[in-house]
Order: sequence, then C-alpha cells, then structure tokens
Amino acid sequence: MNQDVAMMREALVLAGAVRGRTSPNPWVGCLVVPEGQGPISEGATEPAGGRHAEAVALDLAGDRARGATVYVTLEPCSHYGRTPPCADALLRAGVRRVVVGLADPDPRVQGSGIERLRQAGVDVTVGVCQDQVAEQLAPYIKHRSTGRPWVVLKLAATLDGRTAAPDGTSQWITGPAARHDSHRLRAESDAVLVGAGTVRADDPQLTVRGLDGHDDRQPLRVVLGRAPLGARVHPALELQGDLGAVLDELGRRGVLQLLDEGGATVAHAFHAEGLVDRYVLYVAPALFGGDDAAPMFRGPGAATVADLWRGRILSVTPLDGDLRLDIAGAGPVPVPASVSASVSASASVSASASVSASADREA
Repeated sequence: MNQDVAMMREALVLAGAVRGRTSPNPWVGCLVVPEGQGPISEGATEPAGGRHAEAVALDLAGDRARGATVYVTLEPCSHYGRTPPCADALLRAGVRRVVVGLADPDPRVQGSGIERLRQAGVDVTVGVCQDQVAEQLAPYIKHRSTGRPWVVLKLAATLDGRTAAPDGTSQWITGPAARHDSHRLRAESDAVLVGAGTVRADDPQLTVRGLDGHDDRQPLRVVLGRAPLGARVHPALELQGDLGAVLDELGRRGVLQLLDEGGATVAHAFHAEGLVDRYVLYVAPALFGGDDAAPMFRGPGAATVADLWRGRILSVTPLDGDLRLDIAGAGPVPVPASVSASVSASASVSASASVSASADREA
C-alpha cells in the first residue's frame, strides 16, 4: 500500500467519526503530513457553522504545514459560506501538495477548488480512494446532485419476513444489540420518517437514545399525514402529497439522509417508486410460522420471478444473535461528472410543521 492510499484511509476514519454531526455540510477528514514524516495534525468537519476539516488540521499544524502534503477526502471549497474558502487557507499555509479523494459535486465548487490550488503552483492529486469516499459521502453526493436526500429504508423482521404478529404486537422482534444499532442509524440521519398509521399504532418517539454525545442533536421527525395531538413524535414535520415532492421538500430543508422507519404500507410505497437508496434489514432467528403476521411490504409486488428487484449485499453484521444486512442496488454509488442543483418543485406537497427548520442553510 502506498502512502497516499494509507493516509487517505486514515482521513476516511476521521470523516466517519463525525458523520451525523455536520449536516448540511459533508463529513470530511484531513491530515497534514510533512515530507518524510507521519501526520502531525488531523481534522474533521465541525458542526454547521464551525470550521471545515482543512481549517481544523491547519490550525493544529501551524507553521509546520509549510511545504507539507495535505490529504483531504473531499475537494477543498473555493467559495465563501459560513466560513472562508479552504483552498485559500491551504495557500496561506504554504502547503506543497494536496491529495484529494473526491472532487466536490456541489455546484459552488465542482473543481474550482482544485483549479485554484493548481493555478497557484500547488501539486494536486485527485481520485485517491475515490470509490470509498463516494460510498462514505453518498448522501451528500445525492443531495448536491439531485436536491433530494439519500433514503435508507430500515426493516426489522423474522426469518419468514414478518414484522408484527396478527394482533399487531411487534416489540420486540430483534434483541437489544440490534435495537441499539438502529439508534446509531438514526444518529447518522438528518430526518426519520414514519406514516401516521405507525404513530397511531406504536406512538414512537423517533429519537436517538442510549448513545453518548447525541443528546444535543436529534434528527428531524417527519410524519406522512397527521399525527394525533399528544403523540410522542411531536414536535414533528407533517407532510402530505407525492413522495417525490416530500423528498424535494426535505432536500430544501437541508436533509442529506432520510431514515424511513415506516410500516409496511409506507415501505412498499418508497420501494415501489424506486426511491430507496439503501436497505438496512435487521433479521432475528425467529419464525411466526404462518401467513397471517404482518409482512415487510403491504401492496402489490413482482408478478413473476423475472420482475424481482435484485440488490447487492454490502455487509452482514452479527448483532448478538441477530443479523444486520446492508443492501444496495446493483451498481456502485455514482460519482457525477457534472451535476445540477436545480430541483423541480412542480409537484404539490403540503406541510404542517410544529418544528422549525431552515431551508437555506449554507455550507
């Protein structure tokens, strides 16, 4: 393994550690490495309004950054938002070389940060561990490319694909380890969505619980339809209308990753319309043993074997007797050559919100 790959992998670890804390900004990792030495400083993106990863690492390095190589998972920005351009900070620090994992698909950047560095005489290498960075930043890439959030559909089922007993009880099919892991999934997400039927049946809180350091940041709670007054999901954003328009609205609110925890009807609707980017299935070694328990999806499915939806298993994680399966579509996360940030708002969506959320948060 060459040094560029090794250092970029370390930067990926730094970025992963702050995932769920930086939206609407991407989670980015950065290392400063003087020639012939190991890393002397490292940084990761701070919460929105704070420093970007490059600024954190450069501040720690101080004068030692002069003549060094900087490894950063995403292209340094070149525009003013809540913070100054990172490309300018790298030039002021006098770095000799910058290694970038992935060019930034944000229309405000799209190669301009790389070009600014090169024009100033900095040696820039792009594409080191690009596929791994694209996978890590898939929600950000989709949001900046389409204006919509990355949709994760979470399901918990028995071996025979059932999610609740005939009497409606569903707590609990999986064990404590799987449920704890599902809270990590919530913590990575900017919003959690359910249907009004789930609210009436289960009265969920949809909050992150039992994880250190996440009490001060909870995902936006979204209900399709109207939640009863007094439901524990409040304060929640209540949306009605076409699902594509719902995603457009959430994208405008700065939601990069949406976790769909809806019941069988909502799960079927997202799946049938091809709106799911990643499936996370928690499977318990249990059987209802009949056909009267609730299925994972409620609605018409594939009519023939030829029409089956086929995905790709990315990982299988044991969780103290249960399993977590992460499943994607057939292809890798696309890396757009060019993107458009325009989002059609022609579909009708109505919103009733008992929560405030900014639609115009800047990077």
